Order: sequence, then structure tokens, then C-alpha cells
Amino acid sequence: MPPFTPVGRRSDGRPSVSGKGSKTVAAGRGKASKGLGLGRAGKGKGLGVPLRKQSRKMIKDTIQGVTKGDIRRLARRGGVKRISAGIYDQVRSALKDRLSEILRIAVTVTEYQQRKTCTVMDVVFALKRLGRPIYGFDSESFQPKSRTGK
Repeated sequence: MPPFTPVGRRSDGRPSVSGKGSKTVAAGRGKASKGLGLGRAGKGKGLGVPLRKQSRKMIKDTIQGVTKGDIRRLARRGGVKRISAGIYDQVRSALKDRLSEILRIAVTVTEYQQRKTCTVMDVVFALKRLGRPIYGFDSESFQPKSRTGK
């Protein structure tokens, strides 16, 4: 027996698979038993009524993930020799504010261009707009590595 058996025929003699008055009989547990590929609880995707919102990420205090050692490492890279004990929370706050501002501009650019992926060029544009341009990522100065040899 085929996966599903059409019941009824069209006027031109072809079997009627779906439509008014016709019926499909699902045999086994294939796609026919699940509605022939119609997801979302058997309803089509174009109904405009979402059944369940996509689960959103919970907002946590992830700035504490920037550890004391991370801050010390950044300070050493900037030439700092000695670090006060009370400065770590202030550095976390400043870092969060700066990243929020950069990402706000980058996401605004991404949404304006009707994209869902924030690219490197969006971040480069955001930094340039804030007056802190970063060089080496624009298309004019980018030189990809050659693949001729190792």
C-alpha cells in the first residue's frame, strides 16, 4: 500500500490528493500522518497568529563574568602597573556602558538595512561614528591571505 491513498478523482481523471470533499488516508507514520509538512500544530505558517512566542534569553547580570583577572589583564595591556582594589566595579560599569553604546548603534544600522545579522562592518561603522575609528577592517585596506602555499 502506498504511504497515502487518495480517495476520489478530479474531472480530468487524475487522483485528488487534497481539497474539498477529498480525503487522504495516512498509512504508517510518515509525513502524511503529520499533515504533509504543515508545522505549528497543523496550521499553515501564513495565518498571522503565532501559537508560541520564541523563547527569549533571560537578562542576567553577566557583567560579573568579566573577572578581576580579565580587568587586570586589560590594565596591564594599557600600561597600568598597580591597580586599586575598589576599581573593578567601576571598570565593569564603564565597560558595560561603552559596549551598550557601540552595540546600540550597530544594531540600529543592522535594523535599518533590514538584516538580522550584525556584521563586522556595522561595528566598524559604530566605532567610527563614536569618533574612535578602527582600521584594517574596511574593504579598501582588507587584503585576504593568499591560498597558494603553506
